[in-house]
Amino acid sequence: MNQRIEKLQTWMKENGVEISFLTSSENVFYLSGYYSDPHERLLSLAVFQEEEPFLVCPSMEVHDAKRSGWHHEIIGYSDIDNPWEMILNSINKRINGVSKAAIEKEHMNVERYEQLSRLFPKAAFVSAEEKLRLLRMIKDAKELKIIEEACTLADYAVEFGANEIKEGKTELEVLNALEYALKQKGVTEMSFSTMVLTGANAASPHGNPGQTKIQKGDLVLFDLGVVVDRYCSDITRTVAFGDINDKQKEIYDTVLKAQLAAIEASKPGVTAAEVDLTARRIIMEAGYGEYFPHRLGHGLGIGVHEYPSMTETNQLVIEEGMVYTIEPGIYVPEVAGVRIEDDIYITADGAKILTKFPKELQIIK
Repeated sequence: MNQRIEKLQTWMKENGVEISFLTSSENVFYLSGYYSDPHERLLSLAVFQEEEPFLVCPSMEVHDAKRSGWHHEIIGYSDIDNPWEMILNSINKRINGVSKAAIEKEHMNVERYEQLSRLFPKAAFVSAEEKLRLLRMIKDAKELKIIEEACTLADYAVEFGANEIKEGKTELEVLNALEYALKQKGVTEMSFSTMVLTGANAASPHGNPGQTKIQKGDLVLFDLGVVVDRYCSDITRTVAFGDINDKQKEIYDTVLKAQLAAIEASKPGVTAAEVDLTARRIIMEAGYGEYFPHRLGHGLGIGVHEYPSMTETNQLVIEEGMVYTIEPGIYVPEVAGVRIEDDIYITADGAKILTKFPKELQIIK
């Protein structure tokens, strides 16, 4: 049994959970090493306190699951099979009844919950998410190495995109060019939909790239991430196309000051709230508090948004081994939008910055 499953089993024993029935692709991958996006089909992993776990997947994926290194039972089902009957049979071979089961309440849909309820009519269902989030929050050396590779590719993408900026080019033209350049390096998946936003569009924190043309005096915002071996990176840089005005420069300098201070504050023993407030106070004191509408950052790993959530109310204590983003922003409609984001790894001495593209204002001529 691998150490990740053993840690989950320890939690199950401590909490009287006989079975953890997990259905999210991310958590199945974390515990089994097998990743699948089965669309509407069922993918699941059943873990017991002592007995052998089993994996459930479409029969056409069984070979891939074995090749991934999963050496325990696999229930493969066809599109005309009822996988729940097969699942119940395998569970009954292992344990005699279920009084408490752990599921991913935020992920499992109602139909599947009802199926499990019919299989275990006397069972209480508890959340597995909190424990799995805490397990995934601390990265091991192998995970860190993969994330560092994803960050290197993200740096490359921002640099390539910045070099693609020309007057009259559209956001989508720059976006398509940088994603094609990544594909030439073997990248098959982005962490999320890439953002290239120029001028007034950059003042929307979750804007949609389109046909807006880049003009002199614009700030151009890049927000992107690259997936490597199922692990994500996430970087934001804002660059200037030609000279910008004093207000734009003031906004940029304020965001950079806040971002650097929050990175410096990131170390074991402080809380997520303290880190968020370190940046937020600087932005508020500069008069832009109302224009910083989101949390400071988020955990990063198999998911692009993981624990911890870096908010001003989160009292979670920062620990060695965490990977999270620091991404303050100021968004003033019709004036400027600036966000600067790095991925950091917490060491015993503080933050190691994983994304390396320069943060001093880059002026593209």
